[in-house]
Amino acid sequence: MKLSDFDFDLPEDLIATRPAVPRSSARMLVGAGNAIHDQVVTDLVDWLSPGDLLVLNDTRVIPARLPGTRTRMSAQGETQARIEATLLEPRADGTWGALLKPLKKVKVGETIVFTDDLSAVLEAVADGQGQLRFNLTGDDFDAALAQAGAMPLPPYIAAKRPADAQDKTDYQTVWARNSGAVAAPTASLHFDDALLAALDACGVKRTFVTLHVGAGTFLPGKVDDVTQHRMHAEWGQVGAEAADAIAETKAAGGRVIPVGTTALRLIETMGRDTGLVPWEGDTDIFIYPGFEFTVADGLMTNFHLPRSTLMMLVAALMGQDRITRIYDHAVRERYRFFSYGDASLLLPQTSASKST
Repeated sequence: MKLSDFDFDLPEDLIATRPAVPRSSARMLVGAGNAIHDQVVTDLVDWLSPGDLLVLNDTRVIPARLPGTRTRMSAQGETQARIEATLLEPRADGTWGALLKPLKKVKVGETIVFTDDLSAVLEAVADGQGQLRFNLTGDDFDAALAQAGAMPLPPYIAAKRPADAQDKTDYQTVWARNSGAVAAPTASLHFDDALLAALDACGVKRTFVTLHVGAGTFLPGKVDDVTQHRMHAEWGQVGAEAADAIAETKAAGGRVIPVGTTALRLIETMGRDTGLVPWEGDTDIFIYPGFEFTVADGLMTNFHLPRSTLMMLVAALMGQDRITRIYDHAVRERYRFFSYGDASLLLPQTSASKST
């Protein structure tokens, strides 16, 4: 397998910069076995059965992009430089890993001021990242970050427009509760209260896991031999309630359908490490064609970047030929791509809509 096997041509105007309104009105391509169906997200109730289980990621995206200023005194007087920090992940020692732009404008030991209340000292630099120690912690830090920060929109959206107040709602799931992600589990952005109520009425179950999505989710593959790629690690947890729900669904013959590649990677990590029992830790599982799925019976996801590890994941689930046909169809039918785009429901085994 070569990286080029997961490439495709995508017209620039198919990259969505705003989500559908309402959320569940987005289009949804259903790949069921060898067939392709053009649907909308509200049709999800027609493709799931009573006793099926949706696995949802309840991570909460933090407003991780922080504009600030560095002030430096020298013999020539006071100089200032604008610094943008994008928080990546909290560390065990209480600091935050961050991308600093421009990194060369700030030195270790200097303070970056973001607001009157929020500042951070650059304690170290390694591998192109800074290590920041903020002046606030706990709830005080969360409150100050909410005021100072902007949503860390993916690079392909940020290149077209800056994040704004609407993104603080749009780039967050309706069930988000555990803060720590710097990217949204975007397939879940299609769900609203009306869709959840319709799924409840149909007897479709749901459970929650947590995986704090990192900025590495947007990184393209960099090695031509994909088997040599090394995934970034992300922290996740499958609690007892979720593990039990998955085990009970499997025992009863229902399908386990993760919503988003993050939820899929997490439950497959659990399946490999502990079986269907609770799991917590850092996962760097890399799913590419040839992977043997032990937990997921399908996947609801958005459309992914060419040459990305997420393209490799959906090819592993559906098969390379089928996923190529699905993406060719999506481009031809002008589905909207990436984080604010349309959805796909991928069911490897032949399945028919309940309405047909």
